[in-house]
Amino acid sequence: MLSRLQELRKEEETLLKLKAALHDQLNRLKVEELALQSMINSGRGHDEMVSSQPVAQQPEDMLVHVDNEASINQTALELSTRSHVMEEEEEEEEEESDS
Repeated sequence: MLSRLQELRKEEETLLKLKAALHDQLNRLKVEELALQSMINSGRGHDEMVSSQPVAQQPEDMLVHVDNEASINQTALELSTRSHVMEEEEEEEEEESDS
């Protein structure tokens, strides 16, 4: 029974980390959505300026074409928690070494 409780605690911890990672991803998507809405609302003049900028100046994340459904569907979502968990562990180690 004790081992089952430990398993459940580990599973809970994993799920909480996954929840945090998904929440972070959701926030990033909301920011991107607001940026896209702003671009749309600003009118054609702004769109022409954006399209005339060299691609090298635009961040890779923003290279998704708003009107291209295939491009939108191919956008990769960061669902892996491994990198997120590793970043948290590194931050914790840095905090501990600073103390």
